[in-house]
Amino acid sequence: MYAKFRMQRVKQLTLPLRPHSVRVINMLRNCDLRGLLSPMGNGMLELIITEKLMTPSFRLSTLACASLIALGAAGVSLAQDKSMAKSDAAMPKPAMAADGVIAAWPATPKEVAMKTIAKYGQPNEVTATMLVWHDNGPWKKTVVFREEFKHDFPVPHTDLMQQWIAYKVPLDKYDDMAQYDGSVVIERTTGMISARCDKEEANFLAINLAHDVATGKRTATEARAFYADTVSKLMKGEKPPYTQSLQFRAPTGTADPDMPAKRPNS
Repeated sequence: MYAKFRMQRVKQLTLPLRPHSVRVINMLRNCDLRGLLSPMGNGMLELIITEKLMTPSFRLSTLACASLIALGAAGVSLAQDKSMAKSDAAMPKPAMAADGVIAAWPATPKEVAMKTIAKYGQPNEVTATMLVWHDNGPWKKTVVFREEFKHDFPVPHTDLMQQWIAYKVPLDKYDDMAQYDGSVVIERTTGMISARCDKEEANFLAINLAHDVATGKRTATEARAFYADTVSKLMKGEKPPYTQSLQFRAPTGTADPDMPAKRPNS
């Protein structure tokens, strides 16, 4: 915002015309500038004072008035800038762009990330090492990692995509679950179970078989054999049901906060 005088035959003052500039407009009205205040383009005001009206005493009062106007305009501008700065600070900062991050990732994590974005949209969280989605599709959380973890079951590959659902595994099934698949992770306190593999289809398969083991439908050995056979079919282009969706309804109220330890009698 600025005020400008042209010291020629026509004296001119230009000020922004905004709804909150009432303070400046009032200054113009209070000053006997004997000129013309008219709207210009781009939301500006033009004040024209003719030379023949500029007597020595009037010039002095005009300069004083113009100074007040300039200060008022600057004050409005400063207040507006501060207000805008506070508004900008209050607004949430946009997340780091996923496309820019995964551009530097290795080929496999990048490919999985792109497929996940295509299916579920932009992630809720982005860091240099992972993309995170919350409540996407049947999953409570999905994370695609930049880092790959070597895993040789059922065939050599790398784990880089982890997906969670709410689930409560019976305590007497924990050993069976550990024997079944080391990339299936049980979280007793939060009531969650996750699978980490290289694609969503394999995670569906791992979770569905984990459910079978937890409910006694299959033993750990049977689950491993079914897993290997199903992955073989998947690699041939088939789409077995266990790789396409959850084959059971994910439960609720699965958290287990445990209980305080009993103190020994003193």
